[in-house]
Amino acid sequence: MTEGKNEFWEWTKALLIAVGLAALIRYFIFAPIVVDGLSMMPTLESGDRMIVNKMSEPDRFDIVVFHAPENKDYIKRVIGLPGETVEYKDDVLYVDGKAIDEPYLNEYKSEVADGPLTPDFTLAEITGQETVPEGEIFVLGDNRRFSKDGRHIGTIKIDEIVGETKFVYWPFDQIHLVD
Repeated sequence: MTEGKNEFWEWTKALLIAVGLAALIRYFIFAPIVVDGLSMMPTLESGDRMIVNKMSEPDRFDIVVFHAPENKDYIKRVIGLPGETVEYKDDVLYVDGKAIDEPYLNEYKSEVADGPLTPDFTLAEITGQETVPEGEIFVLGDNRRFSKDGRHIGTIKIDEIVGETKFVYWPFDQIHLVD
């Protein structure tokens, strides 16, 4: 009888350790997210399922998930980093006065015939500040005409970032890494 109890206890411990490790990994390192909406098209489709890496630091053009003001998580692309100026003019991104290429938008820009994909703006016009504040970032959706992003909600505190995402794992026939 004690051999059966001992085996049961060993299996219970193994199961508890596995569940505990899975919870720690999900809470602190990786988490799943579902893309909701069209703001990141054509890069991401509504319904895409992705893995969020919670251990990364945001860099320009990373796709990040963050807690938005509406108590909802948003997924957008990092455009401006702390201390930088951001401006769009004639559908070109300027960071600190230098033109920056956005190759992930090339296909989308070629499909737009009735004006720019990204209307002209400066960070100062949107936020009242010349540069992105320390400890914050400026984000935009790739679907610039139909995205509620930094142009509407301002800069995002780095503390509000859940993590970076690059890997679409569902739908299964469209598994890929995102640039």
